[in-house]
Amino acid sequence: MRVTGVGFSCMDVYDQLHRMYPTGNSVDFAIHLRRMGVQTSLVSVVGTDEYGAMMIDTLKQEKVDVTHLDVRPGSTAVFKMELNGNDRVHKEKIEGVMAHFALTEADRRFITEHDMLHTNLSGRVERELSYFRDCGVSIVFDFSTRTKRDIAGPILPDVDYAFFSYTQEDAYITEFLAWAQALGPRVVIATLGEQGSLAYDGKTLYRGQIIPADVVNTVGAGDSFCAGFMYGVLQGWTIPESLTQGARTASGVVSKFEPY
Repeated sequence: MRVTGVGFSCMDVYDQLHRMYPTGNSVDFAIHLRRMGVQTSLVSVVGTDEYGAMMIDTLKQEKVDVTHLDVRPGSTAVFKMELNGNDRVHKEKIEGVMAHFALTEADRRFITEHDMLHTNLSGRVERELSYFRDCGVSIVFDFSTRTKRDIAGPILPDVDYAFFSYTQEDAYITEFLAWAQALGPRVVIATLGEQGSLAYDGKTLYRGQIIPADVVNTVGAGDSFCAGFMYGVLQGWTIPESLTQGARTASGVVSKFEPY
C-alpha cells in the first residue's frame, strides 16, 4: 500500500520557548504511517530557506518520499505558536510559498500511483478529489473543527474517510455524523478530546476510549489519531480496533512536545 499526503506543510515556531519543528496535517500523518511500516509520500511546497531545508531533512530521515515536495523561491509557511498550559494555541499563520500551491500534471500522475490520499481544508485540492477517487485512490479528509454543514457538505461526496474534531458526545455531533456519512464516506469519525471518539459507518455508532497519558503538548493529537485509525483500516481491522489504534497513537504523541 502507498499513501500520500497532499497540501499544507509548515513550521510550528514557539518564539517564547525557542523551539520549532516541521509539521502540517499531512506531514504528521505521513510520518506516523511510515513509522508503522506504510510507504508514504508528501506532495507540497517549501521555500528556499532554513525551514524548508529542515522540512526536507526531517522527512528524509523518516523515509517519507519527498520527490514531489517542491522547493520554490521564498519562505516556507509558518505557524506562530504558544502553549497555554499543555494546550497548543495557533497565533499567526504566515503562508509563504504555500499561498500559491497548486498541483502540477506531474503531481497528479504521481498521486494516482497511490492507494490513498490524505488532505485537509488547507490543502487546496478539494476540487480535484473526485478525479483521484475515480482513479481508484481512497480519500481521507481531515475537517478539523469544521463541523458545519455548509463547509463539509460540498466536499463529503468525494471522501471515503472523514475526520472531525469536536468536544463531547451530544445530539448535535451524532446527528452530524449520520448526515455526513449519508453523503458518501464509508466511515465518519469524530475525535472528542478527553471524551474519546465516535465513528459511524451508516449502520452502527461506535465509541472509542482514550488511552491515558501525561500530556505535554496537544499538538498533533488529531493527526496521529487519524494515522492510527487509517493504519487499522489498511490492515483490515474492525472499526473498534482502528479506534483503539488511533487512541494509542495519539496518546504517544501528546506525551511529548513534537507532533510525531
